[in-house]
Amino acid sequence: MTKQFLFLSDFDGTLSEKDFFHVIIDTYFQKDSEKLYADWDHKVMTDLEYLSRIFQSIGRDEAGIDEDILRIPFDPNAKKVIDHVQRLGGDFVVISAGTDYYIRRIFQHYGISHVRIFSNPGVYANRGIRLNVDPAGKYYSPLYGVDKEKIARDLMQEYETVFYAGDSRPDLEAALLADTVFAKGKLQPLLDEKKKPYVAIRNFADVEDYLNRHKEVFTDGSR
Repeated sequence: MTKQFLFLSDFDGTLSEKDFFHVIIDTYFQKDSEKLYADWDHKVMTDLEYLSRIFQSIGRDEAGIDEDILRIPFDPNAKKVIDHVQRLGGDFVVISAGTDYYIRRIFQHYGISHVRIFSNPGVYANRGIRLNVDPAGKYYSPLYGVDKEKIARDLMQEYETVFYAGDSRPDLEAALLADTVFAKGKLQPLLDEKKKPYVAIRNFADVEDYLNRHKEVFTDGSR
């Protein structure tokens, strides 16, 4: 039996206004930030290697890292949208190439519950965050740690209508599968290239406005 609708969302840069790795770089790696970013941008290292290197090198105790996590600028309208989706009977799921280590802490801090999270597992170790990625895992990606397209393709089989919110290249393939895409930043020109329609957003206030103006999507299955 198919469920009514699913809302998939990226975390960094989508549910948050700034990626956690940018928070860490701006705070602790200012001298090396340009080289680190250049190595990543020119694919000297994969996204997974890049994040692993940064998160492992934070150099703070667990309480200190928790303080850093709470400095992530979480979109103040995100909880309202999550509550809205759940109130209407939909499921809200996060798919992130970051790590569940900080996503779970952010959600706990803001009182967000009943949200499934697919992300790179992370644990506190040696004054940093270690990513425990399983190369044999069902959704493993050597580039990002998690393959968002595979996750989305599996999950969406259970739903009539699928929404996707994202902001960058790792979101592209998953977004192409959705009925309605909410796109920020670098994801917009990528979707233009693929001729995939999308709703351009600046933040989740725009998402909430769209959902309020298009109530029919919750009653008319489009899949």
